[in-house]
Amino acid sequence: MSRSPWPVVLLLAALAAYLSPHWTPGGLGAGGLGLDTGSSSDHRSPRAPVPAPLPGSDPAASLTPASRALFDQVRPASVQIEQLSRGGAGGLGSGFFISAQGLVLTAYHVVDGARVIRVRTAGDQTYPAKVVGFDNAADVALLQIQARAAVPFLTLAPLTPRVGERVLAVGNSRGDFLQARRGLLLALNAEAGRSDFPEGTLEMSAPLAPGDSGGPIVNAAGQAIGVVSYVRVDDQGNTLTSYAVPVTAGETLITQLKAGVRRDVPAIGLTFDNAHDGQTTPPGAVISSVVGGGPADQAGLRGVQSDASGAVTGLGDIILSVGGTRTRSSDEAIAEIRRHQIGQTVTLGVIRAGVRRDVNMKLVARGSLVFSR
Repeated sequence: MSRSPWPVVLLLAALAAYLSPHWTPGGLGAGGLGLDTGSSSDHRSPRAPVPAPLPGSDPAASLTPASRALFDQVRPASVQIEQLSRGGAGGLGSGFFISAQGLVLTAYHVVDGARVIRVRTAGDQTYPAKVVGFDNAADVALLQIQARAAVPFLTLAPLTPRVGERVLAVGNSRGDFLQARRGLLLALNAEAGRSDFPEGTLEMSAPLAPGDSGGPIVNAAGQAIGVVSYVRVDDQGNTLTSYAVPVTAGETLITQLKAGVRRDVPAIGLTFDNAHDGQTTPPGAVISSVVGGGPADQAGLRGVQSDASGAVTGLGDIILSVGGTRTRSSDEAIAEIRRHQIGQTVTLGVIRAGVRRDVNMKLVARGSLVFSR
């Protein structure tokens, strides 16, 4: 898979991004909005610290009367989602009710690895939530709260949206609580350009940011047409384009989530070294670290080597092929892993200190691994 043409954001850490699908970049702010920065890594995890609200911040103040009326209609059905992960870290995202009984639609990466999930409404009520179903590859999850009364909710649009129409998002980015961002729908069925982001998304000009993940994208009628997933940014961190997973009434994905389907992606449990990714000779995916007890660990793969003081003394193993297919970067390695099924055995061609060897390992569900934060 070719690399994204967008510049690399300067906030990227040198060692990051794990093969199975969710990496945590420090310093990107709260929320789980995936940031496509052009590297072959995943940036969709909501693990960064929750920022304090910005004094006097009121994005809705600049809305046109029509947009303000739409925002007032949609906001009561929108929610803030806070989670604590298995590793003890916290994160913040967005979501929205799709039923009066308290079903909440959000992005999967907002709740991935969560030990505790709390949903806060526009009326400042907070409820514990549980995951009903999810599709990791599609980056969509369905939650349930036990509401004491019927809640306001958004209906899903019955038809596919049209390119050029105005859209409105409600989310929790930039320290705001359930505020509006406006834009135009630029394209349907957008290609992610990366193996670890969902395909077939809606592309928009709305200036979204971390914290907006999982929030609703609505049309002029106030119907939900998408779930916010990721953005592309420039090297100053400014949003270029935003992307949402499309949703429509009665579609198979939503029906499956309501039925409790939990669809994960295959993983081997490791992180990549972005600083050297694809830069070795021969080029390959350089391992940063492995998850204790995971398939990569059990197979004896190793990451970056360091001395007692923490100084790096050597690169990690380099993945050159997956299942017999040549992989020249972590993005290509991720793509090949995801062409297999959980439970299958895959052969990785790796090189360590100039010595090549093949390593067999059984793929596991990403959710079964506990990554250090």
